[in-house]
Amino acid sequence: MAEAHQAVAFQFTITPEGIDLQLSHQALRQVYLSGLRSWKKRVTRLKNNVITGVYPASPSSWLFVVIAILATMYTRSDPSMGLIAKIQEHLPSYSTKQIVQCRTVVSAVLFSTLLWLLLIFTMRLCLKQLLSYHGWMYEQHGKVSNTTKIWAAMVRIFSGRQPLLYSYQGSLPNLPVPAVKDTVKRYLESARLLMSDSEYERMTTLAKEFESSLGNRLQWYLKLKAMWASNYVSDWWEEYVYLRGRGPLMVNSNYYGMDFLYVTPTPIQAARAGNTLHACLLYRRKLNREEIKPVTVLNVPLCAAQCERIFNTTRIPGEETDSLIHWQDSEYVAVFHRGRYFRLWLYHAGRMLSPREIEHQIQHILDDPSPPVTVEAKLAALTAGDRVPWAQARKEFFSSGVNKRSLDCIEKAAFFVALDDDEQGMMGDDPAGNLDRYAKSLLHGKCYDRWFDKSFTVVLYKNGKNGLNAEHSWADAPIMAHVWEYVMTTDCFQLGYTEEGHCKGDVASSLPPPTRLTWDIPAECQERIERSLAVAQTLADDVDFHVLPIQDFGKGAIKKCKISPDAFIQIALQLAYYRNRGSFTLTYEASMTRLFREGRTETVRSCTSESCTFVRALEGGESKEVCRHLFRTAAEKHQHLYRMAMTGEGIDRHLFCLYIVSKYLGEESPFLKEVLSETWRLSTSQTPLQQVELFDFVNHPDYTTCGGGFGPVADDGYGVSYIIIGENMINLHISCKHSCPQTDSHKFGADIKKALMDLLELMSPEKPDPSKAEQNHSKNSKKDL
Repeated sequence: MAEAHQAVAFQFTITPEGIDLQLSHQALRQVYLSGLRSWKKRVTRLKNNVITGVYPASPSSWLFVVIAILATMYTRSDPSMGLIAKIQEHLPSYSTKQIVQCRTVVSAVLFSTLLWLLLIFTMRLCLKQLLSYHGWMYEQHGKVSNTTKIWAAMVRIFSGRQPLLYSYQGSLPNLPVPAVKDTVKRYLESARLLMSDSEYERMTTLAKEFESSLGNRLQWYLKLKAMWASNYVSDWWEEYVYLRGRGPLMVNSNYYGMDFLYVTPTPIQAARAGNTLHACLLYRRKLNREEIKPVTVLNVPLCAAQCERIFNTTRIPGEETDSLIHWQDSEYVAVFHRGRYFRLWLYHAGRMLSPREIEHQIQHILDDPSPPVTVEAKLAALTAGDRVPWAQARKEFFSSGVNKRSLDCIEKAAFFVALDDDEQGMMGDDPAGNLDRYAKSLLHGKCYDRWFDKSFTVVLYKNGKNGLNAEHSWADAPIMAHVWEYVMTTDCFQLGYTEEGHCKGDVASSLPPPTRLTWDIPAECQERIERSLAVAQTLADDVDFHVLPIQDFGKGAIKKCKISPDAFIQIALQLAYYRNRGSFTLTYEASMTRLFREGRTETVRSCTSESCTFVRALEGGESKEVCRHLFRTAAEKHQHLYRMAMTGEGIDRHLFCLYIVSKYLGEESPFLKEVLSETWRLSTSQTPLQQVELFDFVNHPDYTTCGGGFGPVADDGYGVSYIIIGENMINLHISCKHSCPQTDSHKFGADIKKALMDLLELMSPEKPDPSKAEQNHSKNSKKDL
């Protein structure tokens, strides 16, 4: 093959006259430029490590301290109080005057360096203590206490200037371990409304027994871990919730993100791929250079540890547990099209390919007429089915030879790209139905056209629409959403397209074509692929999905009611579920704990006694004033629970870790066993719009992101993801299963929309009656006469 010959830097043959050496200067140049790029990345990484290591100080501040110490020494004063002389005593001594002066300068520099490091440590310790204060979260809107004002000023002083992405990591506090007594009390409060009197009495007895005996012993181990590890939850959460799961990742774990709702920037598939992939590379370059601005909440930094594994990461199947492998760099992506796999290099001659060059390479793949080999087209079904069969097949059929080389190529790629022949989006005579099919396509596709083990798969459709499917174990959805916001806006507002819809720029004539990956799949492996596909297909067919864009109102109207938008939507979900099923259920809302080092998520149990009281009052026909009061009480309770979850005072992660410790110790706890076996029939999550400055909803209202969604957690429940866009739009992604006769995503969507409208009507200020206003005006006019 031509590309194989280009990869050979030199060839030699042995002749009677000696060795004939033939060098390929082009290949050697490519090797040199690739190595040069790699060394530049290492130097950049080293520089950033130094800058991050001394933050909130700067490397230049060391020079300032040295000069200041030397200057005071030349004024015949000793700022070190004798320490410089002590250091000088331990240096080699010489008799000449020049050497003595040199020893004095060296001693001063050493003292200055130690002083500088001590100042950095002190500043970090102060910043860590400041970031441990969370009283600002409990302040009433518009009423900030003097304590919080002083705290905010101190945070600004100790935060330094121009932080890199990971600058705050060393200053973030560790996640605190709540008291067992407090966690048990909060759990019983949350469970009371969902239990009968006898069930609650029984659970209270179990809780008290646990609290007074085994709980304290388990708590001791957790506190020990919290002192030793950066985060006492995250590693166990990743391993036991994600990596040890033996069911399919598809639908059950992976989630998706959508394209713009109303706009498709170009109808040309290859062109959209060119800009999308190039934007991904731009984000990765900013990530490697740590040029991405740290995400903050009211100037309080969030942990960025999850960003490390966005690219060049793959989940490897195992028989007992999976593992996550991350590579430092990868210069290519793996591409799937019509059952064939390709390696597409994204760098050439030491530089990143332009969008036009990537479009050219993608078009080369689209025009390739070669058919897939037997079962090659359905190979990725192994990643969609159960994990144990995939682990066994990988070990047996993909551990050597051509299969191992091709699999390595996919797993070590920067990310995965799927070129679909279908057209998707909100289009045609049935835009709502097509939008639902678009969501299902991103969630599971055909069960064999996504590599579900990769950190994320970029999907590009025939009509220019795109989207992504992301694996969940390495990070939570807001991390991937941050990437996708940048990619979408960079694609449209910075890179752009020509009038014909192609990418801008030129194509280098020396680009090597994409390389087709080859496989040797025996009959036994083919049978396992078919079995995995059957499992995945059954799961995918059972998913009932509905995407519901609500344009009647949004954050702007909710704010006028002086209610938190998230609390407003969560209470609307409780009202909708009650109308849909005639009862309340245990509700999961994901909250983040990234105010702490290596924090991920915590559960907000948003079905509270306050929200249930309000729903019953509203449905029971109570007066508006009573319902308004109960609604505000429920919203305040929800906000309080959300704040507690964010600040490490949640319920479920603490109980989860206590359960893990009990398993390690071989102890059985009936209380923990029952808590951990509860079913979340309503699982919800908000996708925050993090980079609002990248969007312009005023001048470009059609460029509206649609957010993303996930599959149902329970077989008889719902999964609801929502995103609040601008002031006038909310997008909902609702999932359930066809196999459950009690669930219907479209009906539940209609119930949610009606609940939102009813709550808005309830909380909106009453408009004056025009007839009464006219009568009053008439009376006032007569009085004036």
